Amino acid sequence: MSHIVTIQAEVRDPAAVAAACRRLGLPAPVRGAVELYSGEAAGLLIELPGWRYPAVVDAEAGRILYDNYGGAWGEQAQLDRLLQMYAVEKARIEARKRGHAVVEHALADGSIRLTIQVGGAS
Repeated sequence: MSHIVTIQAEVRDPAAVAAACRRLGLPAPVRGAVELYSGEAAGLLIELPGWRYPAVVDAEAGRILYDNYGGAWGEQAQLDRLLQMYAVEKARIEARKRGHAVVEHALADGSIRLTIQVGGAS
């Protein structure tokens, strides 16, 4: 039996954030504080390609703080890719914790299909 699942991710798992950064070839996130245009933010700092300011993961609140000035200071697509990879990596981590196998398929539209097989680790 298969199911289609849509995930709205809260970004709370630092290990999944780090895995997403590795997959995207980004520098490892570092804990710190940074002055964004609109004020200071603290958490895991992520340097996205072409962005003026880092994205800041506030894992406790489950959110990402950023200032890309409507795309002028960084492409929204970069953040969207990070969120997509975070959701994939978090789903993989949780499935594997439960002993399930995970198979990943990249689709032509840029989305990713994960197939989780109950009971078979991979």
